[in-house]
Amino acid sequence: MTVMFGGDYNPEQWPESVWDEDMRLMTEAGVSLVSVGIFSWASVEPRPGEYDFGWFDRVLDKLAANGIGASLATMTASPPPWLARLHPETLPQRADGVRLWPGGRQQYCPSSPVYRDHAARLVESLASRYHSHPALRIWHIGNEYGCHVRSCWCDVSAADFRRWLRERYGDLDALNAAWSTTFWSQRYGDWEEILPPRTAPTFANPAQKLDFARFSDDAILACYTMERDIVRRHTPAVPVTTNFIGLVHKPIDSYRWAREQDVVSLDSYPDPYDPRAHVDAAFAYDLARSARGGQPWLLMEQAPSAVNWRPRNAPKPPGVMRLWSWQAVAQGADAVLFFQWRQSAGGAEKFHSAMVPHAGPSARGFADVRALGRELALVPSLGRVSADVAVVHDWDSWRALESDAHPAELDLLETHRAHYAPLFEAHVTVDVVPVDADFSRYKLVVVPNLYLMTSSTAARLTEYVASGGHLVVSFFSGIVDECDRVHLGGYPAPLREVLGLTVDEFWPLSGAVPLSQGAGSVWAEWVELSGASAVATFDGGDLAGRPAITRHEFGAGVAWYLATRPDPATMRELFDRIRRDAGVRPVVEGLPDPVQAVARGSHLFLLNHGTTPTVVDLPSPGVDLLDPAAVGSKSVTLAPRGVAVVKLEEVNE
Repeated sequence: MTVMFGGDYNPEQWPESVWDEDMRLMTEAGVSLVSVGIFSWASVEPRPGEYDFGWFDRVLDKLAANGIGASLATMTASPPPWLARLHPETLPQRADGVRLWPGGRQQYCPSSPVYRDHAARLVESLASRYHSHPALRIWHIGNEYGCHVRSCWCDVSAADFRRWLRERYGDLDALNAAWSTTFWSQRYGDWEEILPPRTAPTFANPAQKLDFARFSDDAILACYTMERDIVRRHTPAVPVTTNFIGLVHKPIDSYRWAREQDVVSLDSYPDPYDPRAHVDAAFAYDLARSARGGQPWLLMEQAPSAVNWRPRNAPKPPGVMRLWSWQAVAQGADAVLFFQWRQSAGGAEKFHSAMVPHAGPSARGFADVRALGRELALVPSLGRVSADVAVVHDWDSWRALESDAHPAELDLLETHRAHYAPLFEAHVTVDVVPVDADFSRYKLVVVPNLYLMTSSTAARLTEYVASGGHLVVSFFSGIVDECDRVHLGGYPAPLREVLGLTVDEFWPLSGAVPLSQGAGSVWAEWVELSGASAVATFDGGDLAGRPAITRHEFGAGVAWYLATRPDPATMRELFDRIRRDAGVRPVVEGLPDPVQAVARGSHLFLLNHGTTPTVVDLPSPGVDLLDPAAVGSKSVTLAPRGVAVVKLEEVNE
């Protein structure tokens, strides 16, 4: 199977006279899959219980007749206005009590039984009607869950939150202990006293906030699994997915959600104005691939050119749409889809680019789309991506880290960037894994910041190093348990043995400070060594002479600790040393800096993110599938923003 190609198709926005032209142009562009029905609820159920599927039947029939598959949405992402009019209790509420009204999208309380009942009836009707339709390829449940309504603080959600807490803790004594409610006289004597963390005079209870984030994730997930179970009952052999959004989306734990899907899908919108956008995208793609243990994933949405929702919306310069599409494929995507097929004439997203722009099929945008579709068809089935390095990410820790009243405000994604970039720039393939991953698969494990760490996670990291692994841990990790309670006995208590040190005090920085090698910023700590050796020290200020970067041989392995954020050049030099010691090699040696290299089985992807031509020497002779005339080549010349997909004659598995 070649890479699937297509985008969101919203025919209800257009008269039927346009649909036949859509089919012709899709065929011309090599479209093989479209997401259809995402925002069709009001069109197929204009009044409660009155369904009009006739027009949708004709759409699916046209797709099938043209050999185009349907990623069939359950249509529940945006309820029709009549639901809010008849049942205003389904509308979500903010923490300050403000009700969110219809007029946009996603205006529902995830805990609302009324919303869920109406959604279930619609999905039941869809699944029973289209279970055997020849266009059906995959079910697209909801859409971009948690994009606009990430939590709801209404009374319906409050009751659901209390139910969730009863299931988690069993009794109030356990909850009071977990939430440390003896602080500030917050002890609860009755379940009815417990509310979501609504707007309060000052800092809300951090454990309450953390549990509410977990609950909110579960409440949204319950909406998804309800719909998924309905379609699976009708079509057990048809795969099910839903689309994650952004670089990484804090409200939705992608690792937990991935276990409930057959294939992971991601929407990706890198900013063309950001010269490092491709690095952030790479991190997101590595996470999407890792969420189901290396299984290929689907790029469900991207923009052909500009979006409409940034303060300044840059178009993609010539070659960038192609380059970024191939980047997703290189990092494990088996589908390249766009939002959307035909650019809307009205509505909030009318200036969001589309495969067929306002100017029509004669515009540059459609020519580029058509060329990409034909090019993707040249590549056969691809193998999996493998990695020797893992970067650890955890949603509970992320939510707890960025809560209130900490020594300093920390941005976890910024921290991830600082640790991921030197590996990306060294042309090393990385998995982005959860805390329960099998660390033994990797030569190097990087923990950029794991503020919340359970004792079991700490024990697994310690055993990983003792068994010969190489571990890098950065500051403010291993500080609290799963209830946001401090691990006592000296920071970071659960990792002190494997790191060979104790942190006595945190020392957030207001600017850069010199180190014996390079400079540090963001954070510093008063470190006392107990087995580790100092690789770099602070070279000024109150911490002058104290350890800043340490190395500890533990068992058969090595644990490194970064008590500050080294500058990018120092971080690159440090990570080069660490990965060489761990036996981690680049995908291709000697690559120019702008070139990204990823191997999928016997296919080597080379992507030039620079704006000048460059020559890449291949590890063995091969043929560029995008330039089949270059058979048996020992090198590839990449144009600015150029791409090569090389089938190598010799592959080191």
